[in-house]
Amino acid sequence: MKIPELFKNGRTVFSFEIFPPKKDGSIDTVYKTLDGLVDLKPDFISVTYGAGGSLPGCSTREIVSIIKEKYHTESIAHLTCVNSTKEDIDRVIEEFKESGIENVLALRGDINPNIPPKEDFHYASELIAYMKERSDLSFSGGCYPEGHPEAANLDEDITNLKRKVDAGASHLVSQLFFDNAFFYNFLEKARKAGINVPIEAGIMPCVNAKQIQRMVTMCGASLPHKFTKLIARYENNPDAMRDAGIAYAVDQIVDLAANGVDGIHLYTMNNPYIARKISESVSGILRG
Repeated sequence: MKIPELFKNGRTVFSFEIFPPKKDGSIDTVYKTLDGLVDLKPDFISVTYGAGGSLPGCSTREIVSIIKEKYHTESIAHLTCVNSTKEDIDRVIEEFKESGIENVLALRGDINPNIPPKEDFHYASELIAYMKERSDLSFSGGCYPEGHPEAANLDEDITNLKRKVDAGASHLVSQLFFDNAFFYNFLEKARKAGINVPIEAGIMPCVNAKQIQRMVTMCGASLPHKFTKLIARYENNPDAMRDAGIAYAVDQIVDLAANGVDGIHLYTMNNPYIARKISESVSGILRG
């Protein structure tokens, strides 16, 4: 199923994100994660890009195929392009077709200063345009409620986001944020710019202070006073930090659903316990 079809019945779509195990991990961790997630009945599961740094035999493509074939849940394969040539992408298109993959979350990818980027693709919009001409895939894209860290401002970033949608992205997933006001402001500006595809709000439960601070540094999300107080009070108490982070994420989701958001994309961090606690708390709201 193409992901945009999930948004046609008017209810709030609820989806998860997982990542492949690292090279020093175990393939069993993938099945353990999925066993704990699929019975929560997410609308789809996205799998982050990890072909090179993943355990052999457990790449993004393979996990996405497992989710569809073994667990009968729709899935999206993340795909970056900054280090890919057109020949690389041609090969990926064939692999996706052979694996029955229908949905791709197209991303530029992080630029590694130690690895010179290829020259064929500079932006996700270019990747989408190239693949759309050569496949029947459905394309999703990422977006930043507070603006991409490399953009001059939010308006410039939304102009670039419109190019991504015009290139063929029919669904967007936001980066994490901790203040819903930023998402509502972004959503209003995006709609005014003519971006009318479904936009899911990306929610990451704060269960580990150091991890969240690292993610915030990478994506530029602001930390509201209420949130910093939570971290300061509980960062040295892992169980309390976990429970408080879950409660904060639930509050965000309830408010977003009440305001008619298209969907919620939960960054699970491969932790079925956290996903379950949040899912159980909001199931009546999202499924009602």
